[in-house]
Amino acid sequence: MNQKDIDQRVFDLYDEYCHGFIDRREFMRRASSITVAGVSGLAMAQALLPRYAEAQMVSFTDERIKGRYVEYDSPGGSSGKMRGYLVQPAGNGPFPVVLVIHENRGLNPYIEDVARRAAVEGFLALAPDGLSPIGGYPGNDDDGREMQKTLDQAKLRQDMLNSARYLKSHAMSSGKLGVTGFCWGGGTTNWLATALGADMNAGAPFYGAAAATAEVPKIKSPLLIHMAENDERINAMWPDYKAALEANGVSYEMHMYAGTRHGFHNNSTPRYDEAAAKLAWDRTVAFFKKNLA
Repeated sequence: MNQKDIDQRVFDLYDEYCHGFIDRREFMRRASSITVAGVSGLAMAQALLPRYAEAQMVSFTDERIKGRYVEYDSPGGSSGKMRGYLVQPAGNGPFPVVLVIHENRGLNPYIEDVARRAAVEGFLALAPDGLSPIGGYPGNDDDGREMQKTLDQAKLRQDMLNSARYLKSHAMSSGKLGVTGFCWGGGTTNWLATALGADMNAGAPFYGAAAATAEVPKIKSPLLIHMAENDERINAMWPDYKAALEANGVSYEMHMYAGTRHGFHNNSTPRYDEAAAKLAWDRTVAFFKKNLA
């Protein structure tokens, strides 16, 4: 089942579910009341659930890269320690580095695959698991989403900040740091631009919440902002964010991808838009290569 087979009402319910406003049972219950041309909303809802094994683009055994899990200190974070998935290109470096920040459910296989995609392009990539202080990504998004909601959000952000600093100072790092993230990770990318200031060299948030207007003057890195056309909650923040970026002389590009939905880069569900995802990723890679050289 692909996008055109799924009713907009089911997409709207999925958006509520993904962002934690309703649980999986309620998502399925409400979807089951919808029927379109003989196709049940329950079938549509089930089609939207992620299929990570089918979505892998770069194998963890790919000879162009080397991935491993690393642990590092995270003072002021959820537990004082963090764990992440570090992927390096072939060779000894130094490499420009890219932090890859997960959605609101921990370090799932899709985000690990994005880190591998970044490494294939020549970046030392780190995908931190914000859930590691409480056991790590549990193997499914439902539990991961509930676990992430239990965390102190300020401490969780501190863990992402410490992850960025760990990566930037890594022995294989060139000292040039890029950050990208998706959904919650996109909003955290915007926040890290304010928290890191000149220590961040480029940011590419995907459909993430805008940084606080009062904090925008702290942004020193260029931003490449990816947005979905059908993403009312995130898009409503854009006019004020745009005005603040321009008022403070922040270098940015914003791309709105026609016909797409929140999550269009995630190729594990039918919200995925192959053409838009490829274009956004190609732009991101070129942007990082330019600004992290």
